[in-house]
Amino acid sequence: MPEQSRPAQSSPEAVGVAPEIAELDGLDCRLEPAAWAFAREQEAAIAAHWARFVADKPTNFNGRVFLQHRWDFDGRIYRGRYLETDYASFIAWRDFGHPGAPMRNGFAMAALRARDGAFLLGVMGPGTANPGRIYFAAGTPDPGDLLPDGRIDLAGSVLRELEEETGLRPEEVHVGAGWRAVIDGTRAAFMRPVTIDLPAAEARRLILDRFAGLAHEELVDIHIVRGPEDFVPGRMPPFQIAYLADAFARGG
Repeated sequence: MPEQSRPAQSSPEAVGVAPEIAELDGLDCRLEPAAWAFAREQEAAIAAHWARFVADKPTNFNGRVFLQHRWDFDGRIYRGRYLETDYASFIAWRDFGHPGAPMRNGFAMAALRARDGAFLLGVMGPGTANPGRIYFAAGTPDPGDLLPDGRIDLAGSVLRELEEETGLRPEEVHVGAGWRAVIDGTRAAFMRPVTIDLPAAEARRLILDRFAGLAHEELVDIHIVRGPEDFVPGRMPPFQIAYLADAFARGG
């Protein structure tokens, strides 16, 4: 693709702005259909980029996803309004540096913690969009998260993504109340506390044993974080490190 056909804009994550963390009582996230100028105006560049992307990662599928085009806080409630687009447009927007009108990838994460206080993070496999990266189980919202009344069920997404990526079933974990939002430029990561009543090493072995039975094996390992010494800058995105650092600083 000629360089002039690729939209260029610096990513907010690249300018050294620290992620912001907010304690939330709830989320009000809904589908609000809207046109996305980037997807319409850059259709040819997106198609070319997707062709290269799937040539390298052929297991990826160009399904539908939801991205935030409006958001605000109402006290301790985060309100997000999402439009629907295809995965190819989302990946191109990410890789081109998030050009155009402000948008956010607003997703839920299972902040999985073991009985001994250690966190359990997934290591993404080579066929995924983020190979080698380390973070909690998560996924960009898609039509499977949409409720009949138009709400996007991010609480349900937490358990669905956790089971899809780790094999842990809802009855094997405990989901806490509330959310902790980590806002990092074009990302809004909604962390839900999830605990498993096993020591971290035993929980890791259980998850690794489950990998073989998963329909899509996205993870290749589980990384245990007992403290800041287990952070892996460069492989853990800033929002993930910010959440962990805050959790250890708070003692919980």
